[in-house]
Amino acid sequence: MKQVGEGKAAAVEEQIHVRGVRPCIVFNDRAEEAVNFYVSLFKNSRVLSMQRSGGESPIPNGKVLSAIFELDGREYRAFDGGPSFSFSEGFSLDVTCDTQEELDRVWARLTSDGGEEGPCGWLKDRFGVSWQVVPTALGEMMSDDKHGNPTKVMEAVLKMRKLDIATLKQAYLSGS
Repeated sequence: MKQVGEGKAAAVEEQIHVRGVRPCIVFNDRAEEAVNFYVSLFKNSRVLSMQRSGGESPIPNGKVLSAIFELDGREYRAFDGGPSFSFSEGFSLDVTCDTQEELDRVWARLTSDGGEEGPCGWLKDRFGVSWQVVPTALGEMMSDDKHGNPTKVMEAVLKMRKLDIATLKQAYLSGS
């Protein structure tokens, strides 16, 4: 059986140097509105560039051909792709919050104006993009079975929409 890390030297030789890798979010429409909304939510976020179609491409005149933006310092690309593009829960943006107050604020903003709450800390914003809004404490509890019960935490998560840190901690400690 091959161990983790074996063949690492061969894998390094096969790696390709590129200028960067970033997620690209293709909106049916309203990319500019979505990008501006997202950068308004998080500190250390900004629009780096925004190019619009002049009408000479399949993208209608004035629609976003390419928007480069940062959310909390991480770079993304977005554009208006037209009606053949839609979102799936298979792709989501993951927001980790330290406090319940942060989590509540992010959740409220992302579900406002037509966003939809989902199960287990997931939601869709008004543009149809899926988000996971999770507390830092969740990862800590799920990875530490010495001080509590991660199984009880998962059972609690499965009963929630917006995650509640106090309830998760109570579940974690009750199972130990």
